[in-house]
Amino acid sequence: MILSHEWQTGGTGRKNPGYPKSLEHIRLIREENYRLMTFPMEYSETPDGKVKIKGFTARLSEKKLVKIGNDWYAADPDDGTPVPLAEELSQPEKLFEGAKTAVTINAYERNPKARAACIAHHGCKCAACGFDFAKTYGALGEGFIHVHHNVPVGKIGARYQVDPINHLTPVCPNCHAMIHRTEPALSIEQLRTHVQR
Repeated sequence: MILSHEWQTGGTGRKNPGYPKSLEHIRLIREENYRLMTFPMEYSETPDGKVKIKGFTARLSEKKLVKIGNDWYAADPDDGTPVPLAEELSQPEKLFEGAKTAVTINAYERNPKARAACIAHHGCKCAACGFDFAKTYGALGEGFIHVHHNVPVGKIGARYQVDPINHLTPVCPNCHAMIHRTEPALSIEQLRTHVQR
């Protein structure tokens, strides 16, 4: 999230002087073709289990401006490849896939017992849109659901004790993808509100 309607006023009820400036920046991106560039945030956990912003990674990346409800988000852009118009194609373009590429990633350990405890408590219905795989696909969909970490494991950056009921939420793959379409990720409540509109 880069701007929320709620940020018009601070915690004391006074008008936030930065809010109109932020609206102007959004106008420049939408109407004047300015580019949206962001720094990734780094998170840390406080002793009482809350997550706070620790700092920023000194690496700018271009994002796409997306409005959900009254809030503005910096979302990952599409791959940016321009799609040619029909009249620009003189001959059929040859498209290729399947080349092998080596990829290095950071993988974060997931605990299958935590996943099972989350599902045992919350069930297999999507917490955002209500989709139930078993109702649609019968036995094939029985027990299938993604489990979302309310605070991404990669953002915590360290081993931590997970609470399967409060830290994990069952969501369908579509909602899970939409949650992670913005940086930081949408909350379940934000996506649920968006789906209900």
